[in-house]
Amino acid sequence: MRFTYKGLSAQLTRHIVTDEEIDRQIERLRQNNPRIALVNDRPTELGDEVVLDYAGYCDGEQFAGGTAENQTLVLGSGMFIPGFEEQLVDKVPGEKVIVKVTFPTEYHAENLAGKEAEFHCTIHQIRIKTAYELDDVFAQEVGGCYTFEEMRQHLGESLQSYTDQRGEMDLQDRLLRQAAETLEFTPSEEALEEAVTEQIQNLEAQLARQGLNLDMYCSFTKTTVEDLRNDAKSAAQAALRNQAAVDRIVELENLSATEQEIGEALAMIAKQNNMTVEQIKPYYDTEFEKAVIKSILTSKVMGLIRDEADIAVV
Repeated sequence: MRFTYKGLSAQLTRHIVTDEEIDRQIERLRQNNPRIALVNDRPTELGDEVVLDYAGYCDGEQFAGGTAENQTLVLGSGMFIPGFEEQLVDKVPGEKVIVKVTFPTEYHAENLAGKEAEFHCTIHQIRIKTAYELDDVFAQEVGGCYTFEEMRQHLGESLQSYTDQRGEMDLQDRLLRQAAETLEFTPSEEALEEAVTEQIQNLEAQLARQGLNLDMYCSFTKTTVEDLRNDAKSAAQAALRNQAAVDRIVELENLSATEQEIGEALAMIAKQNNMTVEQIKPYYDTEFEKAVIKSILTSKVMGLIRDEADIAVV
């Protein structure tokens, strides 16, 4: 079979964002961004959010970790030790309150476990959270727009742009896999094992973000690490084949990454990680550079395949 990466055919199904999808996104924004109002005409109640300072004392001595300023606390949330929040009910801003509690016997700090303590508290603010009306105020304070209609239009355009980008990425990925299938390629056992290991490491990283590990995952799914490695071989082989296709096209088309493109890629990486390029430079070693160049060349290859393909847009 001849390696083919030009003149491929594929269909791009373009999803048009609906009014209902825009409405759902607006409602999510409203739920996730409650309006905070100060309360000045009554004392605290359960459910209020208070802003306070506190300092903890045990056996007459102030203890480490028991002091905070401008701490936000929802009364009744159970975030503080039992009995603390209830003693802040029926208080007013500016009032100084001495909260007396007993630490649980199983408390993580052994020097405080089971002991009585006092917290000297000062309440600064009482706040309540309410849902915004879907009006111009909501648009200005949450959406960064002058009117609600303007916010709705911008949100629809943003959702459509995101949907189009996802569709384009999916199309380019399918085209690359289509081209890779025409490449005569058999990975070495060593390369395949390395790719499988990378797949397992990616899974471990995903689990870690959820507070899980590989052993726990295997227990939940009634499988073994060996089963996972066997299952990962197909995806690993496909990834190696795709990379081999990219490398071959880079060679055939004499593609390269310019200094400007590398600089732009670094700037994007810095932005995505809330860093400056100067802050990234200490980490920019040979392996980092290889990864950046690989990403640039892969993007060029996928763009080339896409430009040379026959695409039917639906």
